Amino acid sequence: MAQHHKRDPSGWDALARWYDGWVGAHGSEHHRRLAIPATLDLLDLAPDDHLLDIGAGQGVFAPYVLRTGARYTGVEISPRLLSLAQQRGLSHARFVRGDARRLADIPALEAASFDAAAFLLSIQDMNPLEAVLRSAAWALRDGGRLVILMTHPCFRVPRQSGWGHDEARNLQFRRVDSYLSTLEVPMKAYGKQRAGTTISFHRPLSRYINALAACGLLIDALEEITTYESGNSKAERRANAEFPLFVGLRARKFMPGESP
Repeated sequence: MAQHHKRDPSGWDALARWYDGWVGAHGSEHHRRLAIPATLDLLDLAPDDHLLDIGAGQGVFAPYVLRTGARYTGVEISPRLLSLAQQRGLSHARFVRGDARRLADIPALEAASFDAAAFLLSIQDMNPLEAVLRSAAWALRDGGRLVILMTHPCFRVPRQSGWGHDEARNLQFRRVDSYLSTLEVPMKAYGKQRAGTTISFHRPLSRYINALAACGLLIDALEEITTYESGNSKAERRANAEFPLFVGLRARKFMPGESP
């Protein structure tokens, strides 16, 4: 989960305890009901597959992966989040410290050694995107798959989108003030002491698709996921069913001699 940012590569350290208290050992309700099930569906892990969880945070995804029979390795740059993950007592999970942009520099990892890799609500905290995806491709075997689960960049732009209501038509609509521009957005301070902030990197969807292709990763599935919240009015319920909260992308690493 830790951000990879030129000013503070371990920027989540100040928020680690607060974030762990909010999310908990099994993930927030959005994790449990939406993000984790969608990521697992896209990964389609087989027993003894080896998954690399990039931006693993405090290890929320690990127990869900282990239940499939797959092997799990989590990479996290924040020492405090990594320590929390290691304290979970998951004997069959491996956690290592490292930078998502430079996985090849982590002694515990080997090139082309993972069947699958995942960014579970982490890639929008990482920059630059192209370096992160090249690094993930390095870790995947030929034919391996990469899954990105993130807030939908078309509809959920930090500080540049929100809800509005058309009184005349009794419709709730999604307002988007900026989309194609790449944005680096400081988020609000968290915790009682307001000791830390995070950076969210907004990019249009095309940026992800083109960056994956440039790394030899071909998208073969895309899922758009709406919220479980129904809403208090007909307009709100309709809007929640129409505008996705998350998007999931799955890409496969080209086999030798294969063309996109």
